[in-house]
Amino acid sequence: MPTESDIRTALAQVRYPGFSRDIVSFGLVQGITLADGGKVTVEISVATRDPNIPRLIHEQAVDVLKKLPGVSDVQLNFDIKEPPTPATQSADKLPKSSIHGVKRIIAVASGKGGVGKSTVASNLAVALSKTGARVGLCDCDLYGPSIAHMFGSQEQPYQNEEQQIVPIERYGLQLMSMGFLLEDDSPVIVRGPIATRYTQQFLRQCAWNDLDYLILDLPPGTGDIQLTIVQTVALDGVVIVTTPQEVALIDARKAVTMFQKVNVPILGIVENMSYFLCPSDGIAYPIFGKGGGEHEAKRLGVSLLGQVPIEMSVRESGDEGHPIALEDPSQHLSTRVFLEIAAKLRASVPA
Repeated sequence: MPTESDIRTALAQVRYPGFSRDIVSFGLVQGITLADGGKVTVEISVATRDPNIPRLIHEQAVDVLKKLPGVSDVQLNFDIKEPPTPATQSADKLPKSSIHGVKRIIAVASGKGGVGKSTVASNLAVALSKTGARVGLCDCDLYGPSIAHMFGSQEQPYQNEEQQIVPIERYGLQLMSMGFLLEDDSPVIVRGPIATRYTQQFLRQCAWNDLDYLILDLPPGTGDIQLTIVQTVALDGVVIVTTPQEVALIDARKAVTMFQKVNVPILGIVENMSYFLCPSDGIAYPIFGKGGGEHEAKRLGVSLLGQVPIEMSVRESGDEGHPIALEDPSQHLSTRVFLEIAAKLRASVPA
């Protein structure tokens, strides 16, 4: 006869549909009963509106359990619950202490995609940690998560005894991203309310451990996830990422306006892809325009935190899972810029 431990080990092979994590680590298995003759009964609790999820879990679970020696019959009892109702725009704003283990929360945002916001957020987090701070990075872009790849980790988070998600640790940082939970090519196909619920779980149900700074890498734009964050936690400030070209600045202004309307301090602007410093002649070529970030910072009355150049090593390091800010600043201009930005942030938002 198999033991309860044998049953749980077998069920750990059953993945939650669309995720790389199994139903045991997700805490879905509520009870196991073993009866004479090899009959196994498993109680499973699922919160979903999708009827395909219980069906797929049932198929996988029956398949793995029937392969166990001594199992003659398998019965799965599903408790299918309604998913929790996400917070709406009228939700009360919670105090900073609602995120246990975090002193300061800084968001990194952009008005449009493609400006290198995740690259800036990743390297800013690394640069802050180099100043001696304890730093976490939460990838709030559910639809296009990139932090897992940019930090070169395929590790999967697990739940602790308090049913909190334990962040992944890499290069001394605590990381959380939907990319750690998804299978390689699985898209996140959820409507706004479900995206809101995921975002709240990442912020409030993660076991962040004694952080000086939690950096939030927001998705581009001014949608549901951004509204959820400003209503769920009290941000200490936001960093706006843009490129020098006008089409990026137009959307950056919209992002700034949104945060100003909800009374989130604008800590400054980072102008990414500011120029290309040609290694052969040492001339800075403003490929995407010149002075856009500086002009916008003056117009808004905020700081221009830094101008990050276009460097091939920045792209290569991100693709290789080793952010450029980890490198020697004497060898990489971008590393020096990120360290300077981090120093300015620590001065304006001391932990």
